[in-house]
Formats: sequence, C-alpha cells, structure tokens
Amino acid sequence: MRDLYPDPERNWKPKIGRFLLDSDARLDTFLFQAGRWAREIFERFATFMDRFHVGGWRRWVFIEPLSEGATIGTGGLVLMLALAQGAFRDTADGDWLKKTELAVTFLDRYGNELGSRGIKHNDAVQLDELPDWLIKATLATEDRRFYEHFGIDIAGTMRAFVANTRAGGVVQGGSSITQQLAKNLFLSNERTLERKIREAFLAVWLETRLTKNEILKLYLDRAYLGGGAFGVDAAAQFYFNKSAKDVTLAEAAMLAGLFKAPAKYAPHVNLPAARARANVVLDNLIEAGFMTEGQVFGARRNPATALDRRDERSPNYYLDWAFDEMKKLVDTFPKSMTERVFLVRLALDAGLQRAAEQAVENSLRQYGRDYRASQAALVVADHDGAVRAMVGGRDYGLSQFNRAVDALRQPGSSFKPYVYATALMNGFTPKSVVVDAPICLGNWCPQNYGRSYSGQVTVLQAITNSINTIPIRLSLALGKGNAKVGRAMIVQTARQMGIKSPLVDTPSLPIGAGEVNVLEHTVAFSTFPNQGKAVTPHAVLEVRTGTGDLVWRFDRDGPKPRQVLRPEVALEMNMMLNSAAEQGTGRRAMLDGIRIAGKTGTTNAHRDAWFVAFTGNLVAGVWVGNDDYSSTNRMTGGSLPAIIWNSVMKYAHQGIELKNIPGVQPNPPRGTTPQAQIAALPAASDARRPSVLTQRGSGILLRLEKMMDEAAQSLAAPTAPTASAPVGQQGALPRPETVASATNAPTVPDRN
Repeated sequence: MRDLYPDPERNWKPKIGRFLLDSDARLDTFLFQAGRWAREIFERFATFMDRFHVGGWRRWVFIEPLSEGATIGTGGLVLMLALAQGAFRDTADGDWLKKTELAVTFLDRYGNELGSRGIKHNDAVQLDELPDWLIKATLATEDRRFYEHFGIDIAGTMRAFVANTRAGGVVQGGSSITQQLAKNLFLSNERTLERKIREAFLAVWLETRLTKNEILKLYLDRAYLGGGAFGVDAAAQFYFNKSAKDVTLAEAAMLAGLFKAPAKYAPHVNLPAARARANVVLDNLIEAGFMTEGQVFGARRNPATALDRRDERSPNYYLDWAFDEMKKLVDTFPKSMTERVFLVRLALDAGLQRAAEQAVENSLRQYGRDYRASQAALVVADHDGAVRAMVGGRDYGLSQFNRAVDALRQPGSSFKPYVYATALMNGFTPKSVVVDAPICLGNWCPQNYGRSYSGQVTVLQAITNSINTIPIRLSLALGKGNAKVGRAMIVQTARQMGIKSPLVDTPSLPIGAGEVNVLEHTVAFSTFPNQGKAVTPHAVLEVRTGTGDLVWRFDRDGPKPRQVLRPEVALEMNMMLNSAAEQGTGRRAMLDGIRIAGKTGTTNAHRDAWFVAFTGNLVAGVWVGNDDYSSTNRMTGGSLPAIIWNSVMKYAHQGIELKNIPGVQPNPPRGTTPQAQIAALPAASDARRPSVLTQRGSGILLRLEKMMDEAAQSLAAPTAPTASAPVGQQGALPRPETVASATNAPTVPDRN
C-alpha cells in the first residue's frame, strides 16, 4: 500500500533535483552558444578590419600618433571636465552678472558720509563715449590681442612665462582682460593653481556669453583703481574731478597704469610712481602701434596731476571690515529682496578715528625707532560691541592688510584674564592663595619676567604683578592635576567671551602662547564691565536702501548679549583688572579722573606688545610689533601700547558723561590723581574732542527716530502692526546720533 500511494512530503525532492539539473543544462547550452556567436562575430569584425590594416612606415607615421592622440585627448577631456567643476559651480547661479554688484555708501554714527565700497554698475558712460586713447591705453597695457583671442591669450601667456623665467620673478602678467574680469566677477585674489584653472574656464565661458565690447565695458566698470573707486569713471572723478569722457591722454595713461597695482601707483599716494607708470603706458601705446611718439609727446612733457586728497583721509581699514560684514549681512536678507544698493550707518566716530590714527602714527614716529617697532593696530568699542574706531596699520596706501582683523598674534599676558575668570568660575576668589614657585610641565619650565619668585601670593597679587607661574598652576588646579583638562576649560571661557581664532592647546597657552586678533580680543574684554554678558563686535548700526527704506538695524535684528560669566565673577575681575592696570604694569595708561581696568601683554623675545583695557564707557586694545615677527627692543605692553591707549582714550572721554566700572571704586574727581602718577603719564594730546550729545539726549533722538519709522510704516500700510519694522519699511533718512548703540547695551549698575 505504501508503494501505491507515495507520501507527497517525500515526492518534492526528486522534482527539485530534476529542475536544477534542467536549469544547469540550459545555462551550459546558452553559454556555449553565446561563446560560439561571440567568436563568429569577432572573426567577422577582424576580417572586416583587415581591409584597413596599415603596416610599415605609414603605421608609425600616421596611425599610431592618431591612436595615441585620441587616447590622450580622451583622458584630457575627462581631466578638464573634473577641473571645470569649480567653474560650473561659480556659474550655476542664473543671476551671475549681478553677483558682485553690491554697492554700499557708508555714513558715520552721526550721519556724515565716509566713503563707499562695492561696485555700482554704471551705465551713464557708454563704451563709445570713452576717449579713444583711454581704451587704447588700457588695451596696450593689459591685453593687446584682446579682440583676437578666445578668452585666453596663449601667445601672451607664453611670452609672460618666458619673461618671468628670465627675470626670476613676476615682471609680466599673462592674464587676458577676460581672465581678469572672470576673477573680478567670480574669484578672489589668492594666487593658487586652482584659482588660475577656474579663471581660465570662466574666461572661455564669458567669451561664449558676452561680446568683446561687453566684456571690455564690464572690465572698465568693475576694476578696482584705488582710492575706493571701482571703474574708470569713478576713478576719474576721484583723481581728476571729471568724468572719464573728459580725461586727457596723460590722465588716461595714469588711469590705465592703475590696473596692475592701484595701491602702488595711486597718484594721491605716490605721484612720482604714478607718473612713471603712466610713462610706461605711453611706451606701450607706441610698441603696440596704437599711437606714434609724436602723438604722446605732449603727454610726456605735461604729465597728469591728481587732486590733493591728503585732508580727505578715509578710514579705509574700517570700511573694508564694515563692507565684509555687510556682505555677510546681505546674505541673511530675504531672497525675495533684490536690492543691491544700500546706505549704511556705522558705529564709527570720525573724530575718534582720526585721533586714533594720529596717535598710532605719532607714537611710532617718536618711539618706533628706539623700540624697533614698525606697525601697530588699535580698536576702540562701546561695551555693546559697536566699534567706534579701528586702525589696521600705519599706512593703508602702502599696505591694505588689516592687522586689527586679519593678523593673528600671540597676546602674551593679556590672555591671563581668561584664565583668572575661569578660576573664579570654579571656586577661586581674589583672596585665594597660590604658590609662586618653579614649575615644569614635561620639559617646559615657565619663568617670571624678573626670573624671581614670590612664594605664597593671592590671586589678586598674581594678576597685578603679572606672575607667569600662577596661570600654569591654576590650569593644573582646574583640571584636578590634569593640565590639559584645565586648559580646555580656559579655552571654553575664551570662546564664550568672543575669541574665535584657533587656540592651539600647548602647555604655555595660559600665559598667552595662542594667537588672537585685536578686534576679538578687545571686544571680549567688554564681558567684564557688562557683568558677564558677551557681545558681538560689529560695525553696522543701520541699513537702508538707496531710497531711504529701513532694512535692518542692530538693536532690533542684531545678536543679543549672552550671559557667559556669573555677574559676581565679572565684578571681581573688574576689581582685579583695575589693580593690574593702576597698581601693576599698566600705570602709564592711567587717565586723570577716570578709573581704568585692563591687562598688558608681552610675548617671547618681545615680538608682540599689547595693552587691552576698559573704562566705564569704552574698551580699547592696542597691539604694537613688526609684520615679519622680528623682535622689538625690549618693548612691553606697559610702554608704547599703553602710551597709545592713553592718548586715544583721553580724546574719547572728552565731553561725555563718565560712567563707573562695576565693582570698582567710583571715578575720582578730575585733577585729583596723585602727582607722582600724573608725572609718569605721557604728555596730554593736543586734540580736542568736539562737543557731543549726552547719553540722555542721544537716547531721545533714537526714540524719536524709531517713532518716525513706525509712523511712516503705519502710513504706508495702515492695517499692518507697528510694533516692529519689517524688511523694506519706509523710514526717515539717517540723522545724527551720538551713542545710539550704547543705549542698547546691557544695563550695568554702578557698584562700589
């Protein structure tokens, strides 16, 4: 019975076996047939290709080079496609032609015009309206084959390469006008291979999108020609007080000579160099065959003379920084807003700015040779972070590098307040006792300035006398024996107070071996008089469109203060820093009748000298040193930096309502400073500050301005709420204001 009726559960195994065997047979058959078909097809193809077989000398002369060329060409195309990815990203925006058209006119805090930055597209002067000699001078100097090449002048590039190789340096530029325009539109000025490759691709791309005349017009309108002027028409107005349509041959030659190096050849900075460069341009006109010697003879005999603008000195370091801030700010505006021309009121105090520039120049001229110091940087700010003055170097015309913003220098002992603030946040007090004795971390053993030790000292005495071993011991104590953990806590405090520069973790970090810039280091000190609230350094107070519509204002839309230290810690730090400044190493910065609090700083080999300090009204920081990091002649933070700080802050505190520093004894009456201390101070500055409004008066003006803005908004849109002003509201034109940003600072009560 079991054989007649098999169990169905056992019957599935033979079926699966047969299925697999059948599948294997079918697969083998398919592979066999496919192989036979492939051989047959290959044999037919080989038979067909034999008809084209070339042997002997024809193969090596024609076929092999073509074959190798095709292979290399394919690889080159793939490589070019990879290299062109950056250019594809640059041109992905359909609005690429307007990308760099941000144009800003800057006003100071009182509403006076300071200058402008950015490129305002100017169609008022057409290309055919420009003098023939201006266009020829530009082409002869910048790109003689402009109308012949496809965006890249290969012959000119090779010629420049040969000339530079022979000279052992850069004596000729190989970039065409189209390449220079591509750099101005899309790229930065960094000298890297990647930038040059992207520039080349973008130049070819521009040639396919624009005509030659359109490219030349854009280049003449957008090139920077010094003095804050973009384009030949703006430059002609700035240097010669006339339109580019009216410039003479001599003036055109001087303008054409500025394309290469506007800072070096600007006639208002160095007229002899500008005239020498113009003479080279005249030579180029003759060499290119555009003009004859007889035609340029008059221009050689009667060179151009630019307007004397020495009394119109613009705060260029400040404006450069403010424009960078404005570019970042515009990116935060709604994408629906297409406005690119703005009127911006800054926190800059023009009188204080001039006093700061004069103090830096006079001090370096008087003492720089003795101390072997050649450069300085300075920042003065309100306690809400509004920067009133900035000096980025001695001479903007000679160097546009902003040492107050872009230079990273070791702060030395001026970094110690971050250490002591961290210690006070973690259980220490000004009366805590710490031992000043030799200490080593690995192979590194810090020493005090006088190479002596004081034994048991309080934290207050340590910061007053600027003892180096104490911050190292505090870092160990903070980390409970692990200095690395303690240093991480110190870095965290510095970050919270506003230090954004990289702080490399080294054993010497607590005594200022890291690197900071003057701007962030100075404004970070505002955390102490603000009772522990950190603020953001800023230049822009208010942004309006070209028609006067209010777009943005710092007190409404800007970042708010952040509580990063406990108020009692900030008060204790104020007291300690007051002792460090008036009883310690900062005595030469003391002001008659005004309490100061701050810290000096001096680095190894006397490469950097700092003084950063504040009063109840303002905070200021000064750095003095050399660009090449060479040592000074034993200059300390309590010498030249303190002298500069004193001179600037004397001017800044004239005619204003003086405030007390929280946690510090009130300001003494004027004229009561001990005679011994007054004798140690530098001579008073001859500069006198013009009368300004009191804080109460400026506050009233600020409230009136807000009320007028709200009223204008309600008239424009009666149903819209007036509690806040949206982007694009109608507002009054900016009006003078003395300390508007100060009214937005955190309330800081006076403490004894």
